[in-house]
Amino acid sequence: MMYVRFPLSLRNVEDLLHERGIDVSHETIRFRWNRFGPLFAAEIRRKRVSRMRCYSNWHWHLDKVFVKIKGERHYLWRAVDHEEEGLESYVTKCRDKVAAPKFMKKAMKRYGKPAAVVTDKLRSYGAAMKVIGNVKKQEAGRWKNNRAENSHLPFRRRERAMQRFRQLRNLQKFVSIHASVFNHFNQDRSLSQRDHFKPNRTAALVEWRGLCAA
Repeated sequence: MMYVRFPLSLRNVEDLLHERGIDVSHETIRFRWNRFGPLFAAEIRRKRVSRMRCYSNWHWHLDKVFVKIKGERHYLWRAVDHEEEGLESYVTKCRDKVAAPKFMKKAMKRYGKPAAVVTDKLRSYGAAMKVIGNVKKQEAGRWKNNRAENSHLPFRRRERAMQRFRQLRNLQKFVSIHASVFNHFNQDRSLSQRDHFKPNRTAALVEWRGLCAA
């Protein structure tokens, strides 16, 4: 949890655990994360999908960020909903009309079709909408997609802490897990009163411990 939730390196987590009397190496933490991270993320995602599929006014915001892997530019496509919770992440080497439909089909296969899709003015989105047959639901504008732009900040903090990524496969795996764990603990601290925030944070931690115990 500490490694995925907070912008820490494996060795940072090793030192924090050492202060608590737990003597493990950073390679042990890496192994545990690779083994159990996808399982926890899948369970969190499953619960959210079952809760949101019946939501009739579900808006998606799509955007991409540039990510360098060994000096080569890649594109991380991300979909967030109207609550700024990450839905899907997909890494590609291109941002053309082939990559965009693949990303959107992957997201819709898992979450169903949204009521509206907000994008920037990249032409690949328009081409993807035509392929999917969802053109009427697209909304594009200069300021409409700020929700997706702001949602990239947690990922960028992680990227700096990890000194970037070295393999496309590892990037794809990490962003999927990171989004699910971030969603689970994200309680909109700036928008919630303290009396509401504290019980919600406690409930999220209790549920996480239940996942770990299972």
